[in-house]
Amino acid sequence: MKINKKIALTMCMVLIGILMFSTTALASGTGDVAGAIEDTWSDASEQIKTVVNKVVFPAIDLVLAVFFFAKLGTAYFDYRKHGQFEWAAPAILFACLVFTLTAPAYIWKILGM
Repeated sequence: MKINKKIALTMCMVLIGILMFSTTALASGTGDVAGAIEDTWSDASEQIKTVVNKVVFPAIDLVLAVFFFAKLGTAYFDYRKHGQFEWAAPAILFACLVFTLTAPAYIWKILGM
């Protein structure tokens, strides 16, 4: 019986928390919900583009650059050991790095933003 009371109390607290921190999204006086969503998206799309261009793409570029140079180093050491240089992995990482470095210039035109 004690466990049921704890579960009921926890569920009530969660429900109260949800009701306290939730807000209602109301359309303008005409009830045009689609227009309200489009206005919100048009306001937020510039901020999304800025964050993606200044944070997401540079983070991906950094990770790819580290992987590229690490793979290039290991490929060189394999070349020294076996006498054959494996180009596939460094070439793929380099192509991905070039793609993500140049993506902010054209990705938004493709997405229509």
